[in-house]
Amino acid sequence: MEKDILNNSVDRSWIEKWKKPITISGPCSAENEQQLLETARRLDHTYVQIFRAGIWKPRTKPNNFEGIGKEGLRWLKKVKKHTGFLVATEIANAEHVKLALSFDIDVLWIGARSTASPFTVQEIADSLEGVEDKIILVKNPIHPDIELWIGALERLFIKGVRKLGIIHRGFSPYKKLKYRNQPNWNLLLEFHKILPRIPRICDPSHICGNKEGILDIAKIAYHFQYDGLMIESHCDPENAWSDAQQQITPEQLLDILKKLTVSKNYTNKTKNDLNSLRILIDEIDENIIALLSERMKISKQLGILKKSYDISILQPDRWKKIMNKSILLGKKLGLSEKLLEGFFKLLHQESINIQNKI
Repeated sequence: MEKDILNNSVDRSWIEKWKKPITISGPCSAENEQQLLETARRLDHTYVQIFRAGIWKPRTKPNNFEGIGKEGLRWLKKVKKHTGFLVATEIANAEHVKLALSFDIDVLWIGARSTASPFTVQEIADSLEGVEDKIILVKNPIHPDIELWIGALERLFIKGVRKLGIIHRGFSPYKKLKYRNQPNWNLLLEFHKILPRIPRICDPSHICGNKEGILDIAKIAYHFQYDGLMIESHCDPENAWSDAQQQITPEQLLDILKKLTVSKNYTNKTKNDLNSLRILIDEIDENIIALLSERMKISKQLGILKKSYDISILQPDRWKKIMNKSILLGKKLGLSEKLLEGFFKLLHQESINIQNKI
């Protein structure tokens, strides 16, 4: 499918009617009727437009809480009736779609693990054929693959779904660094260049994996002019059945949202562009520091091994191979030989220092 067709034909009316970044909020998981109703009643309608709750929870391992199931849809319907919120939940197969539609759920989102499977997305898309009044959001796949993400949108579009949007919840990192899931802001900017009319929702809760970083991630999303946020809230987050560490109270959510300001028609474009690039650099620098830490941990293990086998710390042939290989790779990527030599000499010396202490 031509990306221009998808981009030009997407129906943005559902997001534009609020004329500001929207907020989707509610608990990670529906636990009981009272929990959903209390959380929803404590959310401020001025700042929150859509109430969310997980009904089915995909888990890595069996025997963990995997969602309350169908009964939770009845509770969501009551939330809708008593509070006036639109309601949203995650769907992962055709049966989920059928049940969610039967309870008139307004917003359905496809989770990151489901997005990663074209077969799963196709099953969901087939079950949504002819459904024109529901909003369908697609979370990014767990790994940074733009084409896979766009492919999921295209499968839905082919089946007639027009009220589309994406949820940026971050990508699984090689190593757990600052966040539970790496934001990879640069990839999202690239996505926006390809499909600028697709509404973008940022999910700070799943990017951070904790409460503390939510405001900072939300500020960056606002800076990049996202269309909204999805932030998990719970009436009693400390006792939540899932992801307690990243859920906040409705009152804490309101405090965060009040601290956010929307930048429109920047008066100083130069400053805005500088800040955008600095955000990207900061993320890369954090990754570099975390990876350097991992490298030095391995250097320490090398030192212990060399000591136990009485092997010399300095290995000239190995060092020469590393340097030559790194310079060759760096040149292919447009890096100067001088930069690479200086960088790897510092790394090598620090590795020697660590091993000498052992």
